[in-house]
Amino acid sequence: LSFKHAFCGLQILLISQRNAWIHAAATIGVIAVGGWVGLDRNDWCWLTLAITSVWLAEGLNTAIEFLADAAVPEIHPLIKKAKDVAAGAVLIAAIGAAVIGVLILLPPMTARFTGG
Repeated sequence: LSFKHAFCGLQILLISQRNAWIHAAATIGVIAVGGWVGLDRNDWCWLTLAITSVWLAEGLNTAIEFLADAAVPEIHPLIKKAKDVAAGAVLIAAIGAAVIGVLILLPPMTARFTGG
């Protein structure tokens, strides 16, 4: 039963949040490139952690937005601040994940393209 609710939550996240589709595309792209360059287990662990952190931040941000809108439907300065901070957390996670992705994926990609 709890898995049913969790999968429903993921569906809501993907349906209601445009940025979730960007995260999904990035996730698929990173997994494809990682497979193409033949990453080792350690690199996959770091990428998995980075991807998971972005999805976790996006999910929590969305939950905060839904709760805030339900609690205070009208515009409120403190609710705006809470939403902005939650969105900032997603940005931090995404930037961190991008840095990890570049650090891990760029060297083997460069080697593939330069024959090195």
